[in-house]
Amino acid sequence: MPNGEDLLRDHGLRVTKPRLAVLDILTGGGHLEVEEIAKRARVRLDSVSTQAIYDVLGALSRAGLARRLEPAGSPARYEARVGDNHHHIVCRGCGEIADVDCVVDERPCLTPATSHGFQLDEAEVTFWGLCPACQKRRDAEA
Repeated sequence: MPNGEDLLRDHGLRVTKPRLAVLDILTGGGHLEVEEIAKRARVRLDSVSTQAIYDVLGALSRAGLARRLEPAGSPARYEARVGDNHHHIVCRGCGEIADVDCVVDERPCLTPATSHGFQLDEAEVTFWGLCPACQKRRDAEA
């Protein structure tokens, strides 16, 4: 697997400390809000502005190295899992997000009744429900 510097160069991006830090944070997994990414980046870089983190995330997203998620009613989240047409499930209670894999070897996973002439290459689906912890909390309160 290529290192962060090689990934950035391979995708036409300059190698900078903020880009390396954010890429490394994202490849650690999860669906992270900008503030969490900034907090983790500051531990590594001493000082970096939130605007710089937004700029890095925008560059990584445009280059195909990060994916921006925007669940309804939640702040944007970012992840490094890209290019595989996976989907997400979001907890209505705590906002936890988990990946949901697509139907194996089919892209897109869903076929609309009409494509309106578009050549389809991806489907984005968000499932909503309650995570196990929130189900327990709800059941305990009942």
